Amino acid sequence: MATLLVHHPSFAEHRTAPGHPERPDRYRVVAAALAQPPFDTLARERAELAHLATTRYVHSNRYVDELEAARPAEGYVYLDGGDTMMEPSTWEVVLRGVGGTLQAIDRVVAGQVQNAFVACRPPGHHAETERAMGFCLFNNIAIGARHAQKEHGITRVAIVDFDVHHGNGTQEVFYSDRDVLYASTHQRPLFPGTGAVEETGVGNVFNAPLRAGDAGAELREAFEQRILPALDAFSPELILVSAGFDAHERDPLGSLMMTAHDFGWVTRALLDAAEKHCDGRLVAVLEGGYDLRGLADSVVAHVGELVKG
Repeated sequence: MATLLVHHPSFAEHRTAPGHPERPDRYRVVAAALAQPPFDTLARERAELAHLATTRYVHSNRYVDELEAARPAEGYVYLDGGDTMMEPSTWEVVLRGVGGTLQAIDRVVAGQVQNAFVACRPPGHHAETERAMGFCLFNNIAIGARHAQKEHGITRVAIVDFDVHHGNGTQEVFYSDRDVLYASTHQRPLFPGTGAVEETGVGNVFNAPLRAGDAGAELREAFEQRILPALDAFSPELILVSAGFDAHERDPLGSLMMTAHDFGWVTRALLDAAEKHCDGRLVAVLEGGYDLRGLADSVVAHVGELVKG
């Protein structure tokens, strides 16, 4: 079966303030990289708009209503101290990020494709139940996990996050939920300050923090000693991946030293786990990655492994 790429031209909208690292060019370089001949076999679908009700699977009614009411007719509305912002196109963009994630999950669970990559922006894993932060407004991956449970009858969902920043929002949503495993490698200390080994939820949270300067060897150790054994014990019915590429050695927002090859290794390890536990069902959703060359190279490595199956 094919790998699905979910994309949409609107992901090149959501214009951020000058100099902001989370910028439209991120989507453009990903789209250009995946337009090359090695990816001709990708099934491609444009991201659908999510129904607003699906955001309430994770976010409170108050938060969703206030965010909708904050949509500006012009200029910017700044959230969370200024790093996270909305402009007139943002609302459609973030609803397509949610919609594209749910769409990918629907296709994979139905067996129409083997796995999927959702090339959306802005990222989502910092968005908490009632708080936008870290460039994130809606938590795409968390909403996707709840969607899989509510609409497809899946019980055990595993979320693996290898962004350089800890997915505090995803952890917060599922911290007391034994049916969702959250596992993360990330640099610590670094924004947002969460992600200590001691943060274990109800035995469903597995943080494997890395230190500034750590590279592929430390990433492999974290996966082989902590995350992959946790996946084996949990035996998920679906694996979701918060695929952030800002742990790349070129990235300006972190100090880890990963290469595109390292992201390929992680992807292969997760595909092997998916094959072992859930018939290969895996959906990856783009999170961070702010050096354009590093992002493009890493996405090529990541999606290249997905295509191999």
